[in-house]
Amino acid sequence: MQKITPFLWFDHQAEEAMNFYISIFKNSKVLNVNRYAEGAPQPAGMVMTASFQINGQEFIALNGGPVFKFNPAISFVVSCETQAEVDEYWAKLCAGGQESQCAWLTDKFGVSWQIVPTALGKLLSDPDPQKAGRVMQAMLQMKKIDIAGLQRAYDEE
Repeated sequence: MQKITPFLWFDHQAEEAMNFYISIFKNSKVLNVNRYAEGAPQPAGMVMTASFQINGQEFIALNGGPVFKFNPAISFVVSCETQAEVDEYWAKLCAGGQESQCAWLTDKFGVSWQIVPTALGKLLSDPDPQKAGRVMQAMLQMKKIDIAGLQRAYDEE
């Protein structure tokens, strides 16, 4: 059992969101689904809570009604080794959602994600402040991160 589990409050889309996320990430599955009973604050039969794993990380989703909304103060970071991986996660998670700056997007449920190539951290941490600075400036111009674009900025003389 993991010690800390992200808990996501949805208005009424917990089951749809869970199925969306497990369709995108490998090694993902539904763990448990509890439904509202007759007389509960939501319609009988609607998912109350659902636990699921995304790539081995457990999450819990709740259909709690329109009391709370997601915002970018909390996001999930997806580390990617290749541009193809960045492109795939970006396209799937952004479908019906909204792109933002510097690797951030909001999915169709309002959950914020960062799709980050591991190359970004390596290039930004270069001991040469000019190289790292050029990479930072290039990244600030991007929505979805383009690894080749970062590398070009890094290699400039």
